[in-house]
Amino acid sequence: MSAKDKLLLAARECLLAQGYAHTTVRDLVAASGANQASINYHFGSKERLLTRALRDLNTEWGELLFAVLKEADGVADGTRSRLGDQVGLWGRIIDSIQANRSLWFVNFESVASVRQDDEIRGMIASGQELARASLARAFAGLGPDSDPGEVHAAGSHYLALLVGLASQWLTDPERAPTAEQFVAGTFSPGPRC
Repeated sequence: MSAKDKLLLAARECLLAQGYAHTTVRDLVAASGANQASINYHFGSKERLLTRALRDLNTEWGELLFAVLKEADGVADGTRSRLGDQVGLWGRIIDSIQANRSLWFVNFESVASVRQDDEIRGMIASGQELARASLARAFAGLGPDSDPGEVHAAGSHYLALLVGLASQWLTDPERAPTAEQFVAGTFSPGPRC
């Protein structure tokens, strides 16, 4: 394995174990077996190396999420109970969050980097656009032939729900809602005036 590949693998491991903000050059050197100068030689800086690894991890996160959402293709066509479909799909998303906690943490942490890094901001914005389309298809049955405004609105709604649910499962899994509780709250009529 080349020194560049070792550094990328080390950056991935460090991001998953301790996050972007807490990964040091010393950590990367220790995990890769490479020397400090090789970071600058291959990537230009520690930040560029971590951003490259972050891009790869965000791609992996997206693939996991899209695989879960793809299971819902055809669900919103009325062949099964909409409420039951929602519970099943949110349940699979919760399972994915639990099985891939480190990857979800890295994804959340990358949002904090948006303020200082336009490349990460662009990467996240592109990922959100793909997520909106996938969520609109999975939860609202809106495909590529649907009105783009409806896809954006529905996808944005479900993306907000996804981020909120993931945040609860990452910070307080003992009290985070089950899929049944989450869907019941989503479909319940609000307070009456």
